[in-house]
Amino acid sequence: MSAPVWRKSSHSGGSQNTDCVELARLVGAVGIRDGKNPEGGMLAVSATDLGRLLSAIKLGELEF
Repeated sequence: MSAPVWRKSSHSGGSQNTDCVELARLVGAVGIRDGKNPEGGMLAVSATDLGRLLSAIKLGELEF
């Protein structure tokens, strides 16, 4: 199995900006990690759950 290819949003300010969340396709899941701390681990979620999370964020349904 090859290493995940991590990607960040084009809205994050370019390749030098690490203040972002990065995503990678995994087998049967999507990996999520902190761009500031890429060695700090990741969270793996299903594509469906990631879609639900993104929808909730866009709709302002989450409290921060």
